[in-house]
Amino acid sequence: MHTTHPSPRLRRHLHFDALVPLIRRRFEELPEQRRCPTFPLADTLMAGLALFALKDPSLLAFQRRALDHNLRSVFGLKAIPRDTQMRTILDAVDPDHLRPVFRDLFRQLQRGKVLEKYVFLQGCYLVALDGVEYFCSTKVHCDQCLTRQHNGETYYYHQMLGAVLIHPDFPEVIPLAPEPIQRQDGQAKNDCERNAARRWLRRFRQDHLHLPVIITEDALSSNAPHIRDLKAARCHFLLGVKPGDHAYLFEQVAQRLEADQGAITGGVDAATGTTRSYLFLKDLRLNEANPDVRVNFLQCVECIGQEEHEWSWVTDLNLTAAHFGRGAQGGRTRWRIENETFNTLKNQGYHFEHNYGHGEKHLAVVLALLMMTAFLIDQIQQKCNPLFRQAWAAKGPKCALWEALRHLFASFEVTSMREIYAAIAYGYVRPHLGPLIEPGSAGVTPDDTS
Repeated sequence: MHTTHPSPRLRRHLHFDALVPLIRRRFEELPEQRRCPTFPLADTLMAGLALFALKDPSLLAFQRRALDHNLRSVFGLKAIPRDTQMRTILDAVDPDHLRPVFRDLFRQLQRGKVLEKYVFLQGCYLVALDGVEYFCSTKVHCDQCLTRQHNGETYYYHQMLGAVLIHPDFPEVIPLAPEPIQRQDGQAKNDCERNAARRWLRRFRQDHLHLPVIITEDALSSNAPHIRDLKAARCHFLLGVKPGDHAYLFEQVAQRLEADQGAITGGVDAATGTTRSYLFLKDLRLNEANPDVRVNFLQCVECIGQEEHEWSWVTDLNLTAAHFGRGAQGGRTRWRIENETFNTLKNQGYHFEHNYGHGEKHLAVVLALLMMTAFLIDQIQQKCNPLFRQAWAAKGPKCALWEALRHLFASFEVTSMREIYAAIAYGYVRPHLGPLIEPGSAGVTPDDTS
């Protein structure tokens, strides 16, 4: 396959074909528990990563469409297990062994100085946390499944606590290692998001000892135990609050306003005509039961015509009037973990909620972590790889981009993902046949219809 245009220069350590060997080296360091394995663990994990990098809807489709040559040249596979073998091998993998991959990729972003522009406020990065469910069944389950009862039936499900580095000025999110929310070994009760957050904070600080962050979450996280955990982990916070859930806090706000205390500022956006006002109050008690937990309060009221919207947060940041708006912008950017992360995984070709296999031990979690790894690679390409962006522009929706990628991967022998991106972006010539496949077309010529 020959492209018809010279491709742009790529970032040395951040393009797809540089990140894949980095991940493989990490997989090769993992302990192998099997004796005389037919398929090495590293190859099996790389096959799982390839499945999600190509966005195949099932393991069987992946096995049928992928060319062995391309799996070897692009993903470095030396042996390629079948779907049943892959599930069996991955089921025994400890999910904690995959966490270092996220740290490795994060450090590549730091090395390339990509994250310098992601510094948000007071020298800190903004990290959103939120839980998401990605598997549910009334029949298929494992020992780690959570359970709930509905209409007399038992539902088995898996959740994870997702974590992404976000910024109001950039659509790309940078996933950090998520934390599974699952029944812990030897436990009869369900795990919960609060326990998962405590584990995530501890492990985050082990992986990123000195990284200054502001954690932003929804109103369910605005409780005293969690705020204590955030402070113990040396994390700043910007947490949503609602009057219905935090009545005591809002009573204090009303009393301060009656006493004419607090800082209020605002203005009109000349471009849109939107009016925004901000209120900032210091040193309030979060609730009556925990008088020692003191927080600052930030509120944003936005008026667009006759419509009025209001958002409120508690924080430990000591904001000045010049930064009220930026703080509120950061709190509202929390939605990036819903829209640019979970919704993207569910609706833009990643098949996040599809059951690729459940297993008896860890398969569901391992597959979810491999999918998140593939998503992180894609976000790095979107942010740092101009050739990826040109290929995306040529195809339009991301689902169309993934379909074109799978078509080329299954139809032609290639040596790199760069070659595929270039072919999608600029067009390519079929060997021996000659006609040009134009960028943005369906990739089908009259020769393909027989």
